[in-house]
Amino acid sequence: MDIKPKLDLVILDCPDALELAQFYAQLLGWPLEEGADQSFATLVPPGGGVTPDNPDGRATLAFQRIDDWVTPTWPGGEHPQQFHLDFSVGDIDAAEPQVLACGARRHQHQPSADGGFRVYLDPVGHPFCLIR
Repeated sequence: MDIKPKLDLVILDCPDALELAQFYAQLLGWPLEEGADQSFATLVPPGGGVTPDNPDGRATLAFQRIDDWVTPTWPGGEHPQQFHLDFSVGDIDAAEPQVLACGARRHQHQPSADGGFRVYLDPVGHPFCLIR
């Protein structure tokens, strides 16, 4: 029996779980799990998430509403990010219009010296990157 933990969910705090889940569902092309609402929502990755019936499923994203949500500041600031997501794309310039059309915005601070990644903010301010 394998007793090592398997990453199941990465849960992002936000002011409206359903709204942010819909952004990431559109960005990734993953459907929302049945029963999603403003308090908690989960996406379904290709091949399904980790469940007792699907122990080899993939890790997925979930979203939970926090009543006293504070937008993260990056870089630094009073409420620095606690983590960020990286999404691999073959061509950042080609992928950017879709990301912006979903509701993301390009961050003004771009620390990549070689253009290997670009920083964006999701609709509630979580930083995320497109990486080559």
